[in-house]
Amino acid sequence: MVSRIKVLPQYLLPKQALTTFAGRVAGAKGGAMTTGLIRWFVDKYGVNMDEAVNPDIESYTSFNEFFTRPLREGVRPLADADFICPVDGAISQFGEVDDHQIFQAKGHKFTTTQLVGGDASLAAHFQHGSFANLYLSPKDYHRLHMPCDGRLTRMIYVPGALFSVNPTTARGIPGLFARNERVVCVFESPEHGPFVMTLVGATIVGSMATVWHGVVNPPRAPKVCEWRYDDENIVLKKGEEMGRFLLGSTIVMLFKPGTIKFNPDWAPERGIRLGEMMGNRPRQ
Repeated sequence: MVSRIKVLPQYLLPKQALTTFAGRVAGAKGGAMTTGLIRWFVDKYGVNMDEAVNPDIESYTSFNEFFTRPLREGVRPLADADFICPVDGAISQFGEVDDHQIFQAKGHKFTTTQLVGGDASLAAHFQHGSFANLYLSPKDYHRLHMPCDGRLTRMIYVPGALFSVNPTTARGIPGLFARNERVVCVFESPEHGPFVMTLVGATIVGSMATVWHGVVNPPRAPKVCEWRYDDENIVLKKGEEMGRFLLGSTIVMLFKPGTIKFNPDWAPERGIRLGEMMGNRPRQ
């Protein structure tokens, strides 16, 4: 009840207008004003610039350039595991899909079909499978990487709301991750079968982008849009970059049954780092 009361103002906020404005500010090349904004952000959120390829705050020409900064080689070594964590951030929830239901927070679930934009045949692959909801906070590195090798087969843009995706909002808004705008990326792994990586939009998330398409939004289409890649050989290796957020959000992953046994050290709200062990394939 407390969480629901805390998120009530979000229903009233002009989220679309705020997001559009934030996107323009983040993309602007404002000289000293841009540098001042970046410096304020680094100080406020404790961003570790020593990990960046370019640690010089004054050299970034836009906030977006700073926010999507690459990391130095070697600062995120890849674990010897079947599946690696694809992002820096924190675990929102993870575990088994309850029939078609994904656990969001106490009292809140959403379905796999809702998440992928209404495609029941796609969602059926993940009935009784596994899921992981991973949250990227403002201070985190905001490029997304592959948890395992995969060949891209489809990408689906699903229009939706732009609620915040922080832990308080996840506890207070029903079906949050299947309610917000999202980009559903469907892969086929030669070892693990089909899996899904869903980029979830949020308030002031200016855009989401993938390495094969570029910026997916804006513009924000009023209906579901789909791209198919059956005739293209777009293959990404474990640990390779697959996309990025321009301002923070959440990624939701789906795996088919019997695919992944999660890292026993994982727990809700635990911090995570790109490249650490996410899990292994269950051994027979």
